[in-house]
Formats: sequence, structure tokens, C-alpha cells
Amino acid sequence: MIRELRDTDKEAWRDLWRGYQEYYEVDLSAGEDELFGRLMNPGTDGPYAFVFEDDDGKLIGLVQYIFHIHTWTAAKRCYLVDLYTSPEARGKGVGRSLILAVDEAARSRGCTQTYWLTQEFNEAGRRLYDKVGKLTPFIKYQM
Repeated sequence: MIRELRDTDKEAWRDLWRGYQEYYEVDLSAGEDELFGRLMNPGTDGPYAFVFEDDDGKLIGLVQYIFHIHTWTAAKRCYLVDLYTSPEARGKGVGRSLILAVDEAARSRGCTQTYWLTQEFNEAGRRLYDKVGKLTPFIKYQM
């Protein structure tokens, strides 16, 4: 079942968030409490979070997203920032369901596009993304 993240989910969320960090080989642990606080009290444009809860009440997936304005259209867009499913949940539709939930939330807010980035090596994720989205020709640079 997909639902919004709750205050009582902090430890289960932290486990998923740390799994996400391990997968991408980053350490964002210093900002975990601050991020969770922002997810519990989002601004107008977020950040927001959904979780996937299995039949036993265990959290097995999370997605975090924001809304933003854009120069190409007056309508806002939705950036799906983070998506993670626990290893035992992969291939069972959890990731797809979370993506679709974000897109539904975005459309209900008048967004004309939901988009996300992934790393080139994320082969399993890209197989899913190729089914639910459209690969664009954009290349990311950062400073």
C-alpha cells in the first residue's frame, strides 16, 4: 500500500534512506534528521514523500519529490528526487507504483511533467524507467 510518510515512520524511513545512500555510494547521514523534518513539514513545493508498506506493515520502498516552476511553461513540473526499494521488494512493482503515485500527485497539482535522473550504472532501475517513462537526450552537468 502506498501512503504518505508519517512521523512514526522515522526509523523505517532511515533504514530505507541509508540503503539508498549505500546503493549510490554517498553519505548523507549528517542531514538525515533535518531532511526528515522537512519531509514532515514540507513547504508549498516540498519535499514530499510516499512510502510503500507491505501487508505486514513493513516499509519496503520510498520516493521523495518536489515541485518547481519552469521557464518553458507556466505550469509547474515535478522532480522525483529519490526512489528506493528494499532488495527483497525489487521486481515486484513497488518502484513502478511509487513512480505512478508521484505522477498522480503531480498531475493533481497541475504539473505537466514528472521527471527524474538516474546514474548510468543503475541497470535494474533503468529497465523499469524505460517501461514507465521516456528517455530524454539531456545530459547533466553540475558545479
